[in-house]
Parts: sequence; structure tokens; C-alpha cells
Amino acid sequence: MQLKTKITLGFVAMLALLLLIGGYAYYAVQRLDASSRTILRANFYTIELGQQMLRALDKMETTPTAPNALPEFERALTREAGNLTEPGEQALVDSLTHNLAAYQRLLVAAPAAAQQAQLEQLRTQTHRMIGLNVQALTTKNSASNQATERASHYLLACISLALLIGLGLVLSVPEAAVTPLRKVTAAIRHASQGNYHQTIPVESHNEFGAVAGAFNHLLVRLQEFRSSTTADLITERNRMESLVNSLDEGLLLIDQHRRILLANPTAAELLGVPVAQLVGQPADELAKQNDLLRSLLAPLEAPRRQQALAEAPLFTITQNNEEAYFRLTVHDIVSFNKAADEMQFVGHILALHNVSDFKRLDQVKSNFLATVSHELKTPLSSININLKLLQDERVPAEERQRITSSIRQETQRLQRMVSELLNVSRLDAGAGIQLDVHPTDLSQVVRYATDTVQAQLDDKQLRLEIALPPNLPKACADVEKTTWVLINLLANAIRYSPTGETLTVWAEVAGPMVQVCVQDRGPGIAAEHHDRIFQRFAQIPDKTGYRGGSGLGLSIAREFITSQGGRLWVESELGMGSTFCFTLPLVS
Repeated sequence: MQLKTKITLGFVAMLALLLLIGGYAYYAVQRLDASSRTILRANFYTIELGQQMLRALDKMETTPTAPNALPEFERALTREAGNLTEPGEQALVDSLTHNLAAYQRLLVAAPAAAQQAQLEQLRTQTHRMIGLNVQALTTKNSASNQATERASHYLLACISLALLIGLGLVLSVPEAAVTPLRKVTAAIRHASQGNYHQTIPVESHNEFGAVAGAFNHLLVRLQEFRSSTTADLITERNRMESLVNSLDEGLLLIDQHRRILLANPTAAELLGVPVAQLVGQPADELAKQNDLLRSLLAPLEAPRRQQALAEAPLFTITQNNEEAYFRLTVHDIVSFNKAADEMQFVGHILALHNVSDFKRLDQVKSNFLATVSHELKTPLSSININLKLLQDERVPAEERQRITSSIRQETQRLQRMVSELLNVSRLDAGAGIQLDVHPTDLSQVVRYATDTVQAQLDDKQLRLEIALPPNLPKACADVEKTTWVLINLLANAIRYSPTGETLTVWAEVAGPMVQVCVQDRGPGIAAEHHDRIFQRFAQIPDKTGYRGGSGLGLSIAREFITSQGGRLWVESELGMGSTFCFTLPLVS
């Protein structure tokens, strides 16, 4: 049953009881009033008439000749004849009427004794009439009292019943309304604490049953939303943790109380302390036992932090037997406080940026400048000396030819270096490589390149072996760029080959490509440097007494070959010489 229906029925029951009690009380009062009116109208009126008749009889007895006594008796008797209400009263009135007529006849000639006897008989009958009405009045009064008592009992019973029903409604209806509200309140309290499993049992189909069902459905949706939100948060947290943990930069998050809130594995590795021993610990306490952490916290106390950070030296840390360089940056964390309606400081982010590559690049550039200076200085000094020798007229002609040849070689060396620098500058400017690709006979390229370096071969007394198949197909290549690459590979092979050794140039078809290789008998290159030597300004460690060039030739050569659709690589081992190969697509 619906709660509204229960409350309505309770009020209807109370209203019905009130109407019942009020109606019965009104009925009882009206009945008692009617009974009282009847008694007053009939019996009391008869008694009053009887009293009038007795007074008239007294007058007639004392003064027989009184003129008004007999008429008064007759009038009272006539009125009594019209007010007959009790059984036997009619006979008495008839008897009184008959005796009155007899008395009137006796007044004419009867003796006084007969008249007196007749008056006594009239008096006796009048008293009987009065007694009859008095007895009726007593009986009616007793009945009225009994009716009043019954009405009182009935009213008391109705009032008691109304009290019991009202008490039952007072005890049941509020409890029926409050108990579900308590359950809803408890469920809401649990839900506000994050417990979405404390549902409301649906024990009825009334309004509270509908509310309980709707609230339980809301809890289910909240649980689903919470699960999805939690999953999203966990996913986002895992993503952020993965990003933070995968950084090759050290990251420390310190709150306003100088307590470490976050430390990624890189920072823990650099500090030499496990992450579990960093997070949640006071940074100042840990800094007492950790020099690096103490150095990281020092700029936080500096009056001019940015200037202190700019002037601070790089942090040098050894990783995997190599020196790594890190630069510290500090960022303040501020958050908006809604309660205070202002931005408040909540901590610092300390980031150790790995600048090892920039440091190495700076070192490489420094080495490059030193190398270029040396490379430029050596041929220029040689040219200067040779020019002074040429100015001496005593130098024989053969010696002049040798000096002229040396000047030509040094000039070619300078031209090659300048050409490399120009190529690099064009590539860095984004100009790209302009190619003139057409079917090319690689045997002619090999012949031109070997002729170009023949003087260098003779100077170091190196033998050159060329192994080209007689039917080598043509390749799609830029003759100038390809020749430059082959000359550069031959020059490197000559530079690193011991005196008297043999160089080999060979070619073959490899699927849709043609492969050209230059093999030397030099010191070889360690496997970990195979990719590095093709980077700009790269210099491999010089442990064998051989001095490298500018570090640009191989990087430019790889870009020339790659832009033509080929590939350039090296196959080498320490002490076993090196073989540089490149491929070019065949003419289809």
C-alpha cells in the first residue's frame, strides 16, 4: 500500500471517528432534550393543572358560594382533558368530569354533607391524577437518567476507541514515514564515504520503495562511473608514471615542507638511492648524506636563483663507465587555493637535464675546429715552403716538378676540404642535394676515381687491385656525386693503410642493385663505432697513431648515396681492415 494511502486512510479514520462521536453526542443530547421537553410539556403541565384544581377545590370547600372557584376547576379540568399522556389518565379525567357534574347538581338542593363528600371525591381523584403524573415523571426521569448513562458509556467507548486508533496512527504513521528516511539517510551517508555497495532493501512498492529503487539504481550508476573514472585515473596515472619513469632526465618533486613527493628512476640512479628510500623523506635530511642532493638543493636557498642556476657548473656523473653531463633547472609549483582565493606556493620541481649530447657536440665542434685548423695549416705551410723553394733558381728542374706536384696535391686537399664544408653548409641550410641521375657506367666512375688518387697511392707505395665483372650493368646514378663518394672512400683507405699494402675495389650485382666496395688492410674499426663514423664531426678514438680528417666526408657520402636510393655501410673488425660498400639501383 502506498504511504500516501496509509496516511490518507488514517486521517479518514480519525475524521470518521470524530463524526461518529459528534453525531452520537448530538443525537443523545437531542433525545434527552426531547424527553425533557415531553416531561415538561405533559407531566409537569398536568401536575400544575392538578394544583390549580386542588386550589379551586379548597376555595369551594371553604367558600361554597365563591364565584370563581368552580369555573377555575372546570377550566383546569378542561385543559387536563387536552393533555392526556399517561395510561389511566383518561378514565380519571372522565371520572372527574362526571363527579364535577354531580357536584354541580348537588349545589342546587343537596345538603352540605353530600356536597362535601362529593368535593372529597373530586379531591381524591385530583390527587390520583397528580400522583399518576408524578409517578410517570419519576419513571421518565429514571429512564432519562439511564439513557444519559448509556450515552455517556457509548461516548466514552467511542472516545476510547478514537484514542486507541489515534495512538496507533501516531505510533505507526510517523514511524512508517521516518524508518525509510533513516534507511535513505544511512545509505546516503555510506555513499558520501565512498561505499556504494550499501543499498536500501526494497521491502514495499510504495513511494519509499520507488525511492529505494531509484537510489539503488543511482548507486549502481555511481559505482560504474567510479569504476570507469578510477580505471581512467589509473590508466592516466600509469601513463604519466611511464612517461616520468622513461625520461632520461632526473626528476624530483619537493613540496613546500621540503619533503620529496616524487623521484623517477633516473633521479634515483643519479643520487645512488632507491626510489623507495627517497619518496616521503625530508630532502634536507637526505642531503646531509648525499653530496649530489645537497648541490641540487643549494640553488633553492640562493637569493638570485636564476643567476645561481645559470652560473652553476654542469653536474658530471659517471654512467656505464662514461661521463654524463646534467644541467639543473628549478621550477616553482603554485596552485590556486579556493578557500583563501589566492595562488599559493606548493613546492619545487627539480629537473636534471641530460646535456651529454650537447657537451659531446660542443667537444666535437671544438675538435673539428682544431682539426680544420690543422688540416688547413699543414697544406698551407707546405705550399708556403714549396713556393719559397720554387723562388730559388738553384733548384733543379726535376726538383721543381716534384715541388709543383706536391703543391698540386696540397691544393687538391684544400679544395676537397672546402668542398666538404660547402656541401655541409648547403645541407644544413635545407637546400637539399641536387642530383643529375642518368644511366651510368660504374667502371668509368671507378677508373676516374682511381686515376684521381693515383698520386696518393704512389706516395704511400700502395697497390690497387680492381675487380670488376666484364658485363657490369649500368646504374641509375649521379656521376659527379658517386665519383666524389668513391674518391672519399679511396682517400680514407689510403690514409689508414700501412705502406706497401694492397687496396681492392670490386663490384657485383646484388638483386636490383649494384654494389661497389673499397677494401683496405688498415687497423679496422670496432663494431660499436660502425654507425658513429657516419655522423658529422665524428672522430673514432685514436689509439693506433692514425689521424682522422674533418669528420664530414663519410656523413656527406652517406647522404649522397641515400639520396640516389642506395645505401652506404662498413664491414670491419679491429686488426682485420675495413670494407666500405655502397649500392645503387640498376637501370630497369
